[in-house]
Amino acid sequence: MNGTRGDRPFVKRGSRHGPDFYRHEAAGLAWLAAAPGGPRVVEVLGVDDDEIALEPLPAGRATAQAARRFGRSLAVMHDAGAAAWGAPAEGWAGRCFIGNRPQECRPTRSWGEFYAEQRVRPFVAIAVDMGMLGGADLAVVERACDRIAAGDVDHPDDRPARLHGDLWTGNVLWAPARAAAGADDVESNAVEANAVEFNAVEAVLIDPAAHGGHRETDLAMLALFGAPHLDEILRGYQEHHPLRPGWQQRVPLHQLHPLATHSAGHGAGYAVALADAARKVLLL
Repeated sequence: MNGTRGDRPFVKRGSRHGPDFYRHEAAGLAWLAAAPGGPRVVEVLGVDDDEIALEPLPAGRATAQAARRFGRSLAVMHDAGAAAWGAPAEGWAGRCFIGNRPQECRPTRSWGEFYAEQRVRPFVAIAVDMGMLGGADLAVVERACDRIAAGDVDHPDDRPARLHGDLWTGNVLWAPARAAAGADDVESNAVEANAVEFNAVEAVLIDPAAHGGHRETDLAMLALFGAPHLDEILRGYQEHHPLRPGWQQRVPLHQLHPLATHSAGHGAGYAVALADAARKVLLL
């Protein structure tokens, strides 16, 4: 799904993955929406074993002000937390997915073990089977995964965040805001015109692969696929929750998962990028 535009409910149906597929999506959306002060999440109008119906979203255009506000609310959602690294959405016990691909969500004792074994290596194996990844590139990816799984990049201050989990720019829609922002959301020296623009649109999250993960992973995926006004998103995020020093150098680490999933389904170019990111991880 690339959007829910229009004035009638957007209905998705016909998954080959059985009854868990759309119910998993609905559970993830509900969990993200339950974070007080988090971003707007598309409303589920109905779900069953065969389909999901979502609210229609009139088209909007991202602005710098709306992006900054989204960054702050994304940090709030992350801070709402999760039960464990790798934990699925609260109350969900079925199969989990990212896009149309199954992926595991097993609670794990450390982030590194979870990330390497459940987010990167399963998709690396698919890419290898498809002939997209091999030789020296595969070897460097495996070395990076070994380091990650061993806990070399874990940090004692990190806690499981409530992640969207598939936060590329296509899963952040921009729509007319449902309600005006509070006074605290507008800088004291902003002119009235800017305040109006600030309240005109807001980000709306769709299509999650929600789980307990590392906050920097969502941000790295936004960077990988070119989110509009990314600098403002990051600015707003850091206003609410400053990132640990060195986060810029860790971006390739957190891009291993999306690069691995794309290597497994979107061509060898992503496999080259995956190996390049793995080489940077080995320098951390």
